[in-house]
Amino acid sequence: MRRPSRGRRTALATTVLALSLALAFGAQATAAPDTVAARQTWEESAVRQYEVAGVATAEQRTELARTGTAIDEVRAGSVVITADAGHARQLADLGYALTPLGAPAERGVSAAAPADYHTYDEALALVAEAEAAHPDLVSSQVIGQSHEGRDLVAVKISANVAADEDEPEVLFTHNQHAREHLTVEMALYTLDELTSQYGTDPEVTALLDSREIWLIPSVNPDGKVYDQESGSFLNWRKNRQPNAGSSAVGTDLNRNWDHEWGCCGGSSGSPGSDTYRGSAPESGTETAVVADFVRGRVIGGEQQITAHIDFHTYAELVLWPYGYTYDATGPGLTEDDAAAFEALGTAMADTNGYTAQQSSDLYITDGSINDWAWADQGIFSFTFEMYPPSQAGGGFYPPGSVIDRETARNREAVLTLLSYADCVYRAAGLENEYCAA
Repeated sequence: MRRPSRGRRTALATTVLALSLALAFGAQATAAPDTVAARQTWEESAVRQYEVAGVATAEQRTELARTGTAIDEVRAGSVVITADAGHARQLADLGYALTPLGAPAERGVSAAAPADYHTYDEALALVAEAEAAHPDLVSSQVIGQSHEGRDLVAVKISANVAADEDEPEVLFTHNQHAREHLTVEMALYTLDELTSQYGTDPEVTALLDSREIWLIPSVNPDGKVYDQESGSFLNWRKNRQPNAGSSAVGTDLNRNWDHEWGCCGGSSGSPGSDTYRGSAPESGTETAVVADFVRGRVIGGEQQITAHIDFHTYAELVLWPYGYTYDATGPGLTEDDAAAFEALGTAMADTNGYTAQQSSDLYITDGSINDWAWADQGIFSFTFEMYPPSQAGGGFYPPGSVIDRETARNREAVLTLLSYADCVYRAAGLENEYCAA
């Protein structure tokens, strides 16, 4: 099963789109007052990226995040955020200096089209295709439904896949944030690469013979569909779950996990914020589904999943816990644990050129999947922020032409994690203390 490339829009479609825009802008001059009011309302709610100057330290970034702002990118002395006009004005009123950033076309970047990326249905069809082509290696199961009733699917990859063997398990999650479509492509690449190379590549073969691998291609299918399938990207981050008493929709699933939830200014209590943490830990439908699945891998009192990557975009980073504190250690995270996280995180970053660091080196986050997976389940849990390194490369919507290159770029990092899954402490030279003979 080879992941087919997504087609580009045709020249005719581009011409029609340009003509439509021209007509639309031409109509503005004669628009009726109610149409003007509607357009102003839309412009108020439309989101775009801004550069915020004078935000240079982790503490300053955390202070900005406390306003409910989602930070997209950290630069030297500034950050890039996504905000609607109302939130941008609020930040300006607080004294922040904001500069609007242009759309990709204005920056000379090829704009991505929704059709460049597989849809939710197409991704599930490729999973089914892989399962049919490799029944001894691939098995999928529905682990629950999203708020809107879409299936959350976990894909198991292993030799002798039908058996639940006593082997280290590794979990890869993708698409917690709706607009990060490149992460779903990463799941499809991993599925294709591991199955197509089994029996041919000695390293892949040995790993599938000795590991049980789980992929969840989309943790947030409702958000993905909403962001992608209207015909243009909507810059949507959260899930699509309504919030009682508010017209604002959605919870930031990666602030909704049940460890230090809402503790430390690393999420928002406002339903309108992109970092809204939800009404309670695991109040997000999809968070609860994935958490239940992970807890279900505890067998005989022992968590079978030993290592995990949660894929995101963008910034080209490898991150590890804790996110809720600046300290390198904390309750349940010893110096040896921190050394193992840093050693394996650095080893993976050495393969793909990403920057490796503790999550809170960026800014404080609370209720994240990494913190929960480690503190609650004892899983060595990392976040990968994929391509591009900056907003200039397309931000959350890099062109489809980079998909194959940027997913393959993480091949060795994935294999590195799998290779250490039997005892992550080996990465830090601590095998004598922690690894059974």
